[in-house]
Amino acid sequence: MEISLNEAAQWLLQQQDIAVLCHQSPDGDTFGSGSALCRALRSLGKRAQVLCSDPVGKRFRFLFDGLEEEQFSPKAVVSVDIADEQLLGSLQPAYSGKIQLCIDHHPSNSHYAEREYVNPKASAVCEIMYAFIPLLGVPVNQEIATDLYTGIATDTGCFQYVNVTPHTFRVAAELLEKGVPAPQINHAMFSTKSRERILLERNALNTVEFYRNGEIAVISITQKMIAETKASDDDTDGIASIPRSIEGVRIGATLKEKTDNLVKVSLRAPPPYNASIICAQFGGGGHPGAAGCAFHCGLEEAKKQLVAAIDRYLDTL
Repeated sequence: MEISLNEAAQWLLQQQDIAVLCHQSPDGDTFGSGSALCRALRSLGKRAQVLCSDPVGKRFRFLFDGLEEEQFSPKAVVSVDIADEQLLGSLQPAYSGKIQLCIDHHPSNSHYAEREYVNPKASAVCEIMYAFIPLLGVPVNQEIATDLYTGIATDTGCFQYVNVTPHTFRVAAELLEKGVPAPQINHAMFSTKSRERILLERNALNTVEFYRNGEIAVISITQKMIAETKASDDDTDGIASIPRSIEGVRIGATLKEKTDNLVKVSLRAPPPYNASIICAQFGGGGHPGAAGCAFHCGLEEAKKQLVAAIDRYLDTL
């Protein structure tokens, strides 16, 4: 059931013992919106906890400063930045069919929740949260603003992507007025790389392959690379943007081998191309500029199927 942001706030104000769910392979938007909402709910005297199938890596740990873990059985379940229940990862068995409110910005949202507020025009869920949290009667303080700025900055590529609107800049400016340390956040999110990330990036660049006279670029990250470099999931974040940055590339793909029979794909496309249309063919989705999907097969077979689908898509334009 689609509801307004105000209706979502009124419903949430009546709830207690709230679980806030984030998606697997978490990014700054799902963690930023989750931590900001958790802070707001706790400030109202409610018990609230952010849950994710993956641990919080060192890159995003600051978003949870002061949010000590609370133990309780959830009576209300909210998802943030989750387009489909499949993205819950290991949380899916426990929470599938039990999500009462979804706040999202993905056009590919599968309408799985009892109540939903989905705004595809928002650059990030954190942009939505900037309007939502005051409806709960909670002012956006510096801590909440820091969470929200992080989500907006990361989901827009530091305000470079096509999803940025004038409203996005206005929200960011107002967050800065709350005292957000934007230079430090931007440096940590976009300019700082661990030694493991550098080694992984070097190995991944050695795999780059071009198709369709350079219009398609593919990078592969194997299990062996992860093991040899001791890279974490945080270290793999950001590599997905490399293929798209190559001159002449229309569609850039990064394939990450999770197991022998599971490959995760991150697809990136500049305007006017639409990555989500391609990923939807394989049960995935996302945004025109950034989308994802998964293949339950080996890396080479996944690459073959994906490149063929991208080639067919480009033929239609």
